[in-house]
Amino acid sequence: MRTQREANYRRMPWKNGGGETIEMMVSPAGASFDTFDWRVSMAYVGEPGPFSLFPNIDRTLSVIDGHGLSLTLHGEELISINRQSEPFEFSGDLKVESTLVDGPIHDLNVMTRRHRYRHRVLRYPLASPTQLEWQGDAGIVVAIGNGINIQAEKHIVTLAQRDALVFSPDDPRVFTASPLDNVDLFLIEIWQLTAIETDALKRRLNPPNTDRRMHDRGPPE
Repeated sequence: MRTQREANYRRMPWKNGGGETIEMMVSPAGASFDTFDWRVSMAYVGEPGPFSLFPNIDRTLSVIDGHGLSLTLHGEELISINRQSEPFEFSGDLKVESTLVDGPIHDLNVMTRRHRYRHRVLRYPLASPTQLEWQGDAGIVVAIGNGINIQAEKHIVTLAQRDALVFSPDDPRVFTASPLDNVDLFLIEIWQLTAIETDALKRRLNPPNTDRRMHDRGPPE
């Protein structure tokens, strides 16, 4: 188990230069926007505008402060998300325009490189001690709104607002989260894809051109 404190997060410009991102953690360590396998970050959004494009990246966005965002995808689909919404999954390949609902917001952003990793983000509004279990190759707990105590077997860690706790495969899978006050706990689960899963995903995303293959066989005898 490894604790990540908000004071140690790395601040940097957005990929498109339109704002600032707060990098909480990235794998491999020190990776750039073009080389990461997975990345967890927060961002302040103070004005409407386009999201950065991340080809071959799967993303999940959650509003963690403020009234919310309206998103237009490819100029057509309109989606509104706020503090109570479920984490929103979308492809980093899409052109996304954002509009603020009522003032600035902060968001939590999780990204994984398609064909190598996949992820899931779960939001738990907590008011009392709750037992949870994480899955995958890495589990990450983020406290939003207030602090929280995490107990996993004999280990006890206190997370302040926006701190994070990282579980590795050898760490306990089950933990108890005890909020110091009402808090949103975000559980991020990350899986590394096996070679078989990667091949299956590539086939699903890029199906063979069966019409061309039939044509190439030549006329029936």
